[in-house]
Amino acid sequence: MRSLALTLVAVLAACSSEPTEEERAAAVAEVEAHQTPPAQPLELGAIRYREIEKHELYGAGCSFAPAGGGLAAVALAMPDTGHIIVDGEMLTLAADKGSAELPYLARSKYDGTEHSMELDLDQDAGEEVGAEVSDYPATLTIRNARDQIVYNQSGIAQCGV
Repeated sequence: MRSLALTLVAVLAACSSEPTEEERAAAVAEVEAHQTPPAQPLELGAIRYREIEKHELYGAGCSFAPAGGGLAAVALAMPDTGHIIVDGEMLTLAADKGSAELPYLARSKYDGTEHSMELDLDQDAGEEVGAEVSDYPATLTIRNARDQIVYNQSGIAQCGV
């Protein structure tokens, strides 16, 4: 019985001892490594004619303009690539060929190394606005590399050639 009491006292003493500085640093590093920083909202730059010309972004597809943001497109969805401007730099995303096909050969999803883009449009509510050009109510969602939503806006997708 006496040895059991001494063992119990030794165990309790070991449990109540303060962790070393190394143990504390290791515990803090482990917690920090497992934390995911909050998503930073993304501001997209307008894709104007000069960017379209510079990057030769001609052809069929859809452009997205957010509601209340004017007429300037902030995303292009084309048959093979999608395009957005982040911090003044044109980013090119690859079309997800397994995603839904939108009007004029655009795709609903595009993937890149830092961002992915999803264009969801209401094809039943499309309205012809010109020869081979239609407007659709749409939502553009962009996710970062951690799959966090960094941009989600409703607006108009204009699709055509």
